[in-house]
Amino acid sequence: MSSTWFRRFTKSTGGGPRLVCFPHAGGSATAFKELAHHLPSAFDVLAVQYPGRQDRFREEPFAEIDPLVSALAAELTRELAADAGRPYALFGHSMGALVAFETARILTAERRLPPPERLFLSGRGGPEHRDSAYEMFDDKDVLEDVRRLGGTDQEMLEDPDLLELVMPALRADYRMLGAYEWGGGEPIGVPVTALTGDSDPMTTVEDARTWQRYTTGDFALEVFPGGHFYLFDHLEKVATAVTDGLLAGAAAG
Repeated sequence: MSSTWFRRFTKSTGGGPRLVCFPHAGGSATAFKELAHHLPSAFDVLAVQYPGRQDRFREEPFAEIDPLVSALAAELTRELAADAGRPYALFGHSMGALVAFETARILTAERRLPPPERLFLSGRGGPEHRDSAYEMFDDKDVLEDVRRLGGTDQEMLEDPDLLELVMPALRADYRMLGAYEWGGGEPIGVPVTALTGDSDPMTTVEDARTWQRYTTGDFALEVFPGGHFYLFDHLEKVATAVTDGLLAGAAAG
């Protein structure tokens, strides 16, 4: 791909919708590699690669959400404009849910593209939800929180060399979460599916349900067994929820 912001882990074999995936705090595009393989082959799955991680580790990570979503909206507009008639949806997990939501707000407000078919917002409550006082976290607090939430990258926390590489992005992401404040605004006119694990220590089922307040479109709630990173244990079921959500939108359109 020409853009440094997106990664493809599969080759689309048809004209299905695009799904743009936004990773969690400290996460990278590869967080969605396995989900991409569980989705229909006609889907074009783009995973966002934030600055400051993996092949972009030399770049300064964003520590505020507004410039991040502005840059993402601009890159996404360029990427999607090449095939503007193809429907698309956004999927964000944890911090990525907030980034996806704010990116969608820019895309719908600027009207350079048709709005997304649907938002899939996972592992987080609505924009007013705050789990912890992230703005007060030092590096020890950040690492304790990452351990508390679990996930697939726990081994890197015990490797000093790897930790040195990932800590700048983690630190910036938590600073961004701490600085974020919901500024209000009208609900977005895009259908929303909220997804969560039933034993997530960060987000309750009722927290996930609060996303309904922020859309004037259809709302659905999908609850899976598991904690904050439930989706890695239920890839097939998550892929089915995404596929059904997009097909429902296409049928309604």
